[in-house]
Amino acid sequence: MKRKKLRHNEYYNLQECFDNLYARSVNGEKFYGLIELMSSNENIRLAYRNIKRNTGSKTKGTDKLTIKDISHVSVEDVIVKVQRMFDDYEPQKVRRVLIPKTNGKVRPLGIPTIWDRIFQQCILQVLEPICEAKFHKHSYGFRPNRNTHHAKARFEFLINLSGLHHCIDVDIKGFFDNVNHSKLLKQIWSLGIKDKSLLSIISKLLKAEIDGEGIPTKGTPQGGILSPLLSNIVLNELDWWISNQWESFDTDFNYKTKGIKHQALKKSGLKECFIVRYADDFKVLCRTRSHAIRMNYAIKDFLMTRLHLETSKEKSKVINLKKNSSEFLGFSIKAVRKGKTKYGYVAKSNMSRKTKINASNKIKEAIKTVQKHPGNQTVWNFNTIVMGIQNYYSAATKITINLNELNSYLRKTMYNRLKNLRTDANLHDMTKTLQKRYKGYKCKLYKIQNMVFVPIHAQRHKTNLGFSQGTCNYTPEGRDKIHKGLKAISKDVLSSVMKNFIPNRTIEYNDNRISKFIAQYGKCAISRIELGLNDWHCHHKNPYHLSKDDSFSNLVILHEPVHRLVHMKDGIKINALIKVLNLSKKQIEKLNQLRLQCHNQAI
Repeated sequence: MKRKKLRHNEYYNLQECFDNLYARSVNGEKFYGLIELMSSNENIRLAYRNIKRNTGSKTKGTDKLTIKDISHVSVEDVIVKVQRMFDDYEPQKVRRVLIPKTNGKVRPLGIPTIWDRIFQQCILQVLEPICEAKFHKHSYGFRPNRNTHHAKARFEFLINLSGLHHCIDVDIKGFFDNVNHSKLLKQIWSLGIKDKSLLSIISKLLKAEIDGEGIPTKGTPQGGILSPLLSNIVLNELDWWISNQWESFDTDFNYKTKGIKHQALKKSGLKECFIVRYADDFKVLCRTRSHAIRMNYAIKDFLMTRLHLETSKEKSKVINLKKNSSEFLGFSIKAVRKGKTKYGYVAKSNMSRKTKINASNKIKEAIKTVQKHPGNQTVWNFNTIVMGIQNYYSAATKITINLNELNSYLRKTMYNRLKNLRTDANLHDMTKTLQKRYKGYKCKLYKIQNMVFVPIHAQRHKTNLGFSQGTCNYTPEGRDKIHKGLKAISKDVLSSVMKNFIPNRTIEYNDNRISKFIAQYGKCAISRIELGLNDWHCHHKNPYHLSKDDSFSNLVILHEPVHRLVHMKDGIKINALIKVLNLSKKQIEKLNQLRLQCHNQAI
């Protein structure tokens, strides 16, 4: 999904603009007049494209609308509507949804209306490259190309290679609900975003009325498009404050003649410490226990006095990882002596106790669903849950032991509930993909109808790699690996497709028209001729006047004369054009499929 969003920037000719914002931010420039860029035609169309691929776009806000309701609106009407929102923005009420947590509590989500989500996406697309240039390199949450496994890899690197075994666990009480609005706006200003009109809009977004609860005085609504970026802006100050204590401490030390900077720092009175953060979940690792205790007090004080955030006394503590484990992102991590040698300690990880319980409950519910409605779909639902757990926790060094524990606990449940429904199966009953995945595991397999249950315990440890800091959406070097698929299409043609949209057609049609052109690598679906600027048409397989269907699957890109062949009824003209185009038998068969769909006789 993240890679697709990066490609979308290219489709709408905005990548160069975002690169420029990133470069200027790296150079410490100030930004004014950003609303003009945010409200541009291309940025609004890109926002629609990114939002419609988000699963949350199908969730209703307080106005009961989803992305489907907007898909039928013309491009021009969508652009005008969003531009008017920038002129005089008043957020609509936010819908409150309570999501149950594993500990019995609930997580409050704030769901903005679909128009407000598109509006926030327009802002996010422009702010993200500016903020990315300012964020700390070891902040991993809600950022392009980064994930939880990267954060875990960094945490383990500090244990394994840096020999840091004293961990500070800090728990911020209800972080998302307690963000100070005025402090956040000052932090945005300090990042170089000096556009007062934009800051006014963000202030209104933060104070959007929650349906049934009123206007919030603090916090960022979980569920809002902008909220993850805003939460990173809040804690970016903490990242750099801890980093400046040691990791990025500015010194006049002469690297070339006197060796490594950190060797000199160790002779000073500074506290050696490193932060790894994923959203509001972060760890600070220190060299000694005394340093860790002092840093723990300093961090709590910083959070309270500078960021106005309270910490939990019960959950915030200093842990010696050689004696006890620390929970991070669903993993329980401990430093264990490497064999019986004197070489030190290495990080070993398990699924945490909470995640084992959560995983067990999820699988149990999936088994109950299969019992109530036995069939391919419910078994596949069971498989997706199990494979999701296997994929995420494969990063745990003891994943096989953890899953064997789960398997032995759930085996009775599966037997008792499904013994009269399932039949024996073997590896060859699985799809080729699953056969490859579970090859080599010796275990009893079962199926219902044609769907085999995947084995719960069958997962080996996969080493999680650290994040490559050279990867960046906003530098040409950082995008090299992602751009291979775009090299097949001329940039001029791609730019022309984007700019020359059909004004009186829906935004859905125009967006899918671009997708289909790129999916076909700029070639005709029938003749495979490479298309130029003005010699191609977008054809509806099922006629639009009958189906009103602008979906991606109902569109096909054709060379202009081939498109005429689809609709032609004069036999003499058809034969003459086929000779000119020199179509093969296979190509004529494909052509006939399109002709039959639009109620014309086959050639």
